[in-house]
Amino acid sequence: MIGALAENVQVAWDGLRANKLRAGLTMLGVVIGVAAVVALLSIGEGARRSITDSISSVGTNLLFVSPGFVDRGPVRGAFGSASTLTLDDSEAIADPMNVPSAIAVAPQYGRGSQIIFGDANTNVEVVGTTPEYLDVFGLSVAMGRFLDERDVDRRSTVAVLGSQVAEDLFGDFDPEGQRIKIALPGESGGRVSVTVIGVLDEQGGSMLVDADDSVYVPISTAQFKLFEGRNPLGDAIVSRINVEAGSEKGAAGAADEITALLTERHRIGAEEDADFTVTSQAEMLELASDVTRVLTIFLGAIAGISLVVGGIGIMNIMLVSVTERTREIGLRKAVGARKSDVLAQFLLESVVLSVLGGIVGVVIGIAVAKVVDFSGLMRAVPSPAAIALALAAALAVGLFFGIYPANRAAGLSPIEALHYE
Repeated sequence: MIGALAENVQVAWDGLRANKLRAGLTMLGVVIGVAAVVALLSIGEGARRSITDSISSVGTNLLFVSPGFVDRGPVRGAFGSASTLTLDDSEAIADPMNVPSAIAVAPQYGRGSQIIFGDANTNVEVVGTTPEYLDVFGLSVAMGRFLDERDVDRRSTVAVLGSQVAEDLFGDFDPEGQRIKIALPGESGGRVSVTVIGVLDEQGGSMLVDADDSVYVPISTAQFKLFEGRNPLGDAIVSRINVEAGSEKGAAGAADEITALLTERHRIGAEEDADFTVTSQAEMLELASDVTRVLTIFLGAIAGISLVVGGIGIMNIMLVSVTERTREIGLRKAVGARKSDVLAQFLLESVVLSVLGGIVGVVIGIAVAKVVDFSGLMRAVPSPAAIALALAAALAVGLFFGIYPANRAAGLSPIEALHYE
């Protein structure tokens, strides 16, 4: 059986070599399809790893408490737009008696604004926060200092710059001690001058915190001097409460403790929807993985269309080959070739075409992924699973689209085939 298979493969290979140009053009559709599958699946895998690495870069034991949905008559406010979390809530969470699993709590309140120094200006995120923010997100100071409790208590007009903000505004000039202006929102506008007391080390981008492009001020300054950070009752509000648990396993316990605490503080009944949301990094990682997995499947499906087109090209050429070689088929049958021999010959030609095209396509797809990754535009990671899937798809295309021409060749009558002109 192995000898017969090897002989059929050799016959199929000789048949393809006899028409090199036609075989090459036929393989082109499979080459493009497989290359597209490998390249797009690599880009999808790269996106997945980039997102998960970005989320994991600040640790795996963080929790984020955000304002939830709030009903205002017939209109329901957007998620995160409510003013349901206050500074008092943050202080309650920071109390070890209430949430013993939390080791650090850093509330924040801010918004995007324009920062001005002389003729230079840039749009950044102005984040009002507390000294604990530095430890929660693992940030470090390159020069000067970070915010302290006195800055928060006195509502000091001081600021700490991210590395990119410092470079955009000051270049090589030392920013420490310089005064910059923060544009206020609203029609009346205005500007508030703050003194730069420090610059952060370059941190790199992250989905959770973009420290390089942010300016940090005391949370009390952001709430009462820069932006209107109070609810109708006059309480200072926060846009998010960042909580660091003792460990990744302890994050689940901390989430339950925070939920129970805020449910009691906000007097939320058993049948009522919570006006806050507690999200863990594990949930964010799972959600990100699900989204990127769907994206990767979608990209692979789009690329798979090219493989189908390539398969149709193989079927077309194989039908032409059957017609051209009708007398050859008749002669083979006349000297004793069985129907299965003819079927195997033409089916193997189809499979050899698709597999060769698949191998070339894999090489091209990996090369494209490497070029994309090297360019820095996006991350692309070729995976063995993607390569195996592409080759399996190429083999399946060869088998599927080669069956009909092979059956047609095997079903020819020897007498009619020998008389074919």
